[in-house]
Amino acid sequence: MPNAASREPSPVIAEIKWAPTELILRYAPGKEYDNGKWDGSDNWPLTWADDGHMYTAYGDGYGFEPLTEAKLGLGFARIIGGPEDMKGENIRSDGENQGSGRRGKKGSGILMVDGVLYMLVRNADNDGKQGQLATSTDYGVTWTWCDWVFEKFGYPTFINYGQNYSGARDDYVYVVSPDGPDAYLPSDTFILARATKDRLTELSAWEYLQKVEGGEPVWTADVDERGAVFENTHQCLRSGITYNAGLKRYLWWQIRGMDKEGKDVRFGEAGFDVYDAPKPWGPWTTAYTTDEWDIPPGECGSFPSKWISEDGKTITLVCSSNDNFTVRKAELVLK
Repeated sequence: MPNAASREPSPVIAEIKWAPTELILRYAPGKEYDNGKWDGSDNWPLTWADDGHMYTAYGDGYGFEPLTEAKLGLGFARIIGGPEDMKGENIRSDGENQGSGRRGKKGSGILMVDGVLYMLVRNADNDGKQGQLATSTDYGVTWTWCDWVFEKFGYPTFINYGQNYSGARDDYVYVVSPDGPDAYLPSDTFILARATKDRLTELSAWEYLQKVEGGEPVWTADVDERGAVFENTHQCLRSGITYNAGLKRYLWWQIRGMDKEGKDVRFGEAGFDVYDAPKPWGPWTTAYTTDEWDIPPGECGSFPSKWISEDGKTITLVCSSNDNFTVRKAELVLK
């Protein structure tokens, strides 16, 4: 199966130049618990809302200052301004839980469409498996949960466009996930699913990419007939996709799921890849790849659309490095 090294290089992006490490910004460090070790927060999926702010969900931490009293398995926050002058504000919500690790729902994707926040979570069975969808009409204070789950997909995440879903290619909302029910086990493939934005809460409205023929997608309503939108042996795990309107390209950040010995390498000197494509179904090409970044990248990352310049050349990565809300700008060198 293809990997970053064997994929065609991006026809648009020649290089990603990351800002120096001394310019990296870190927020939400958490609480010190053992001789200089800190209990921070991770995950951080992001969406740009109609009020001009970004909204996010974090896991296994205390969020932004002032920190929550208890450690939350799932918490929520609002991101104001940025990236150089951002402020994070915790949102106290009925969607919170205190289940750590596998034992509690964690946000895997968040999206605002027409003033409604949609959240995808992993660990819906409270044992690391299954994805679930919830909605909020009050910016994350209260949530309504769908009474069904994605049984076969453990880490679903939305493809984000512009503010309040502006600039979307059509009336569909698109979701990618590793092809497997467990959020902690990498797959060989990612799948692509979609539903019209007015029927997201109906399981029967969802359809799945079966294959691509002549550059065009073929969809199926039968989940068992799904195909792969992306293949990479033992590496398809946690990721984030955002549309870069300035370049008319999708940017897909993917953490490396496993090393050659099959060990989890989400922390420490782990690698990740950035792929790009003109459409959600590809063709996906390599914009950047690294076996060991100059800082630990953490387990999750994405390029929020609010923090992409109008010409698309300046982007900002938000990742969970060191279990912080970690912000690092970059410049795209074009061909």
